[in-house]
Amino acid sequence: MAADLPPELLRKIFSRLAVQSLLRFRTISKSLKSLMDSHKFINLHLKNSLNFNLILQSNTKLYELNFPSLTKFIIELNHPFNSNNDSFTRNSTMALIGSCNGLVAISNGKTAFKHPDDANEITIWNPNTGKHRIIPSLPLPIPNILESDNIDRVALCTVCVHGFGFDPLSGDYKLLRISLLSDIHYSFESHVRLFSLKTNSWKIIPSMPLYNIYYAHAMGIFVENSLHWIMTPKIGGSDPCLIVAFNLTLEIFNVVPLPEEVNRESFEINVAVLEGCLCMILNYRNTEFDVWVMKEYGSRDSWCKLFTLMEPCFLVDLEILRPLCYSSDGSKVLLEGIHVSSEGTNRNLIWYDLKSEQVSFVKGIPNFNGIIVCVGSLVPPSFPVDNSRKKENHTSKSKKRYFY
Repeated sequence: MAADLPPELLRKIFSRLAVQSLLRFRTISKSLKSLMDSHKFINLHLKNSLNFNLILQSNTKLYELNFPSLTKFIIELNHPFNSNNDSFTRNSTMALIGSCNGLVAISNGKTAFKHPDDANEITIWNPNTGKHRIIPSLPLPIPNILESDNIDRVALCTVCVHGFGFDPLSGDYKLLRISLLSDIHYSFESHVRLFSLKTNSWKIIPSMPLYNIYYAHAMGIFVENSLHWIMTPKIGGSDPCLIVAFNLTLEIFNVVPLPEEVNRESFEINVAVLEGCLCMILNYRNTEFDVWVMKEYGSRDSWCKLFTLMEPCFLVDLEILRPLCYSSDGSKVLLEGIHVSSEGTNRNLIWYDLKSEQVSFVKGIPNFNGIIVCVGSLVPPSFPVDNSRKKENHTSKSKKRYFY
């Protein structure tokens, strides 16, 4: 009987189970409920968690894809912005912002705005437990055309990008919003705001005087307590694109160094997270993709080219390629491939075999607008957790762990 086991042993045993099993056991007795609701147990389970799934967005619906089968179990999720939400029905838009420690940030609203009160509700949600928390709304920095004295400063629109992550020093989840305000001369002005779940409040962050966001709708990539975007220098600069990080602990922007051997003449750059490491994808005019990983965060010398994909590997020309995760045995990488044509944007899931260098498309996946990887956890969106997770042994595939 579980009740006869010492509490410490119970914690160790249950901390390695999937969330779905824990939620069932939680209803058996008050003692198990008390154990699994404790901060200590939630932290331990997060630390030991090996289970993750993919959250797939298809218009206003969200699905959970079981990993590694992907197509065997596809479950529609009852997310906070469901069809009985009147504002959600009117807007009929949604975006995945990011995932951290089993919590997913999603927005209900537009990405480009022309009025400071345009709907843009954001929720932090645990898809495993169903608990969520709505972030207090924050007016957009858009001047009113009727109240402006200078027509040159009237905004055409404001585009917002977001990033979501965890600050281990303060034990706080934070949401960053970068608003790009454009005027009739197409000059851009950035407004940066940071939300803290611990204080339930927004604060002003000094703007980015030197950079512009390159991909206007890209979510921030969370790696090592920092959020990452591709940006371009506003004035001069030898590099057409840079990886710029916002450190959630120091609350400052900094540039991530690129490998010296990279050919900087004709490529587009993108970022992702792969097995807890910052990942860089270089797109050489859609004919060749180089995928790099930074094994030691912040160290330029630790960049390592993981693989190269050539155009003949695919049936269609891909504009964007994004690594998502490794297979269970570490022999393959799951990729998101995006193809843009006159008929619209098509996304595919693709397996790349690291040994044979062959690709195979995952069939049976619904059409989707976005996808993220989410670890299974009991973390509620209302309290911070200890992020002291086990460091992965990158040389041992048998002990491979996946943290997001």
